[in-house]
Amino acid sequence: MIDWRGAARGAWQGTRKGPTVTYGLIAACCLLFVVSPVSGVNPVYGTGDALLAAQGEHFRRWGVVPVELMSGEPHALLTPLTALFVHGSWLHLLGNMLFLYVFGAMAEERMGPAGFALFYLSTGYLALLGYAVAHADSEQTLVGASGAISAVLGAFLFLFPRARVTSLFPFLLFLPLRFPAWIVLIFWFVLQWLAARAAGPGPGVAYLAHVVGFSVGFLYAWGCYRGGDRVKAPAAATEGESQP
Repeated sequence: MIDWRGAARGAWQGTRKGPTVTYGLIAACCLLFVVSPVSGVNPVYGTGDALLAAQGEHFRRWGVVPVELMSGEPHALLTPLTALFVHGSWLHLLGNMLFLYVFGAMAEERMGPAGFALFYLSTGYLALLGYAVAHADSEQTLVGASGAISAVLGAFLFLFPRARVTSLFPFLLFLPLRFPAWIVLIFWFVLQWLAARAAGPGPGVAYLAHVVGFSVGFLYAWGCYRGGDRVKAPAAATEGESQP
């Protein structure tokens, strides 16, 4: 992952308001999580069995259930959008928001606020829809912004391939090694693809949504910004830490 402080400064150094859409998405996800029964801090939902029941209902109402989406049920058609703002745990939320903060700021600077908002929502929808199509009979609920954020990573790969990032690899004793962004992000994508092939439609991480989102994001950036429109990442955004 690119250094969040340097990347953020470099990404919005040419704007007055900064990455307002990225900030707004992060704020919305955090606020909705805190007031939801999943956070465990909202006393409205009680404790014990009552809290668990509220959490289950929360996921079913706002998350994607592939079998319902594929059946064309009206209420299910919007769930690939609402699910982008629902997270399953504090760790799930914080991990997604960190990636969005780092990579979203620079993508928004390149695409503009309106373009980035449309990109984020549409690619996030397609990522979750892609998972639902592949697992059309699944009744497992799918939530989280990972599909949309994966699309941001895919777009980042095309737009800023020469940004240098410092990565921490567990199998190399967490030694900090610097690589071009394209190496780190392609390595991440391959891991998601391999995990998607091994995973099924049951509970767990929806790796296929990551693969679909990343692919759609890269293709979008390629289609809209090829022909000399790619830009080099600011120098301040080229150092950091990553755990792909």
